[in-house]
Amino acid sequence: MLYPQRLSQFTREHADTVAAVLCGLLLFLGWFALHLGWLGLAFLLLPAAYVIGGYESAREGLTTLFKEKELDVDLLMIVAAIGAASLGLWRREYQLIIDGAILILIFAISGALEGYAMARTERSIRSLMSLTPDTARVLLQGREEEIPISQLKLGDEIVVKPGELIPTDGIILSGYSTLNQAAITGESLPVEKTVGAEVFAGTLNGYGALQIKVHKPAQSSLIQRVIRLVEQAQTEAPPSQEFIDRFEKGYAKIIVVAGILLATLPPFLWAWDWETTIYRALTFLVVASPCALMAAIMPTLLSGIANGARQGILFKNGAQLEKIGKVRAIAFDKTGTLTTGQLQVLQVIYASKYTRYDVLKTAASVESSSEHPIGKAIVQAASDLNWVAAIQVQAIPGQGIVGITQEQKIIVGNAVFVQQYVTNLPEDMREIVQSWEQEGKTVVWVARGAEVMGIIAIADEVRAQAAVTISRLKKLGIEQIVMLTGDNEETARSVAKAIGIDRVYAQLLPEDKLHVIRRLQQKYQTVAMVGDGINDAPALAQASVGIAMGVSGSDVALETADIVLMADRLEKIAVAIHLGRRSQFIVKQNIVVALGFIMLLLVGNFLGNINLPIGVIGHEGSTVLVTLSGLRLLK
Repeated sequence: MLYPQRLSQFTREHADTVAAVLCGLLLFLGWFALHLGWLGLAFLLLPAAYVIGGYESAREGLTTLFKEKELDVDLLMIVAAIGAASLGLWRREYQLIIDGAILILIFAISGALEGYAMARTERSIRSLMSLTPDTARVLLQGREEEIPISQLKLGDEIVVKPGELIPTDGIILSGYSTLNQAAITGESLPVEKTVGAEVFAGTLNGYGALQIKVHKPAQSSLIQRVIRLVEQAQTEAPPSQEFIDRFEKGYAKIIVVAGILLATLPPFLWAWDWETTIYRALTFLVVASPCALMAAIMPTLLSGIANGARQGILFKNGAQLEKIGKVRAIAFDKTGTLTTGQLQVLQVIYASKYTRYDVLKTAASVESSSEHPIGKAIVQAASDLNWVAAIQVQAIPGQGIVGITQEQKIIVGNAVFVQQYVTNLPEDMREIVQSWEQEGKTVVWVARGAEVMGIIAIADEVRAQAAVTISRLKKLGIEQIVMLTGDNEETARSVAKAIGIDRVYAQLLPEDKLHVIRRLQQKYQTVAMVGDGINDAPALAQASVGIAMGVSGSDVALETADIVLMADRLEKIAVAIHLGRRSQFIVKQNIVVALGFIMLLLVGNFLGNINLPIGVIGHEGSTVLVTLSGLRLLK
């Protein structure tokens, strides 16, 4: 019973291939019977080849004709094949019946090959769907219990053992391991993860057991968003494909009218005999059909989407792959995009009687009681040091924080705040502070009792790949690269200078960013916007191409954007632009090849140099050729 079930499943999944094989087998047997003079058997086998090979095309063609009132190439092929068979019966030239069957066979083979090519492209993307397990191991009252992913709730604690897939996005509560995130983010090397780190569904746990807290619904995980966007990309046709689809409908009508004229006028105009006239008209229906033209675009764009997905670049649809290749100007948000969005201690200057560690430990003793991002940055910098939390801690919003350690008052804050407790601030430190502030760094003074211990420079760290990305974009010929930020002018300019951006728009509200994008579009037409936050959403929506950071990006930014960088790797923008430009080149190349084949076959048909089978091979061969050409982007 198992074998028939597998055979049945294979037949359903590969119906086009099975139909093509059966059609070819029946055609060969029919031809063999015909040449042996077994006409009865031949007239059983050849119609069966017509039916099996042409059923799906006939069904689709008639459905389009009666439901949408439109003609398509499927129906034209069937009409040409039946016409050849009818002409063969009329003239008792049974080779024409074979010619019609060959047309059906090659059309069926072409459909099977196109289906295989498209399935290969889809499999490259949809393999993401198999990355998440069906169940998760949840801790309930101290014991482990497996439940379906759909039943997970916010706050649930799950256990993932070595070698298992992470079932949903979460935060590590305990454990240390390395995770293979290649399928999700495109990172080639495993990433180290420990307590407090975020993990993503579908990533593969390495050697350590992890206890993870669910911090978002399973359906909102990064992998699920990817799947939804992939499905959207599969169903939405880009503008170029929509144009070709509209063109096909009008073109098919023109072919039918021209075919009728060619089947009736030549005997009166050029004294052709009726058999030759009808045969040439049938051949015209075949060679003039725009199958290759129809296959010139979508396989290429789907291949580009699949290639991007493997590299951590998610295109929501083919239209965006087209547009990214035409981008002439790019606008970047600063915080969370060009920078990490996480404050970090960059420098520490200390008085002669102290050390760097003294300053950090003292500041951390009071900042450990603070929830402010600056305080968290200081505590993180001092995490490897031994310090004792201060008591009687009091924070003054916007100024600083004070507390008691070893019976001494600790003051951490800005210069004005610290001067309330310290008589004089060292002049040499004042000069350094002035220099830091010009570079856009935030400065924190640290004092113990009435004495200044040192100063700490804190800033949002620039992403390591930001400067390389800007350089690559300039080499690609991007005419204008700007930074849009709500931050102050000095900070924005210091970041822009460090990474090579020449133009900065600072202290912008969300609507201001949108207005800048509009002005850029007036000058450069196709403009991309790269951002991560809620405040970037209007600009992402306005831009010709919106690009969001996949890991640090807000849900609003991810939903609004057209392209998502899964691992927040800015250098992938240059890869996306290259993919877009390469796809456009291949599409144009395919269109030229398709039109060239059509013109060549039309000329050959009118000169009488090709017969129906040769016309079919040329027509279907060009279709397969441009389909395979589009698959080059899978590499």
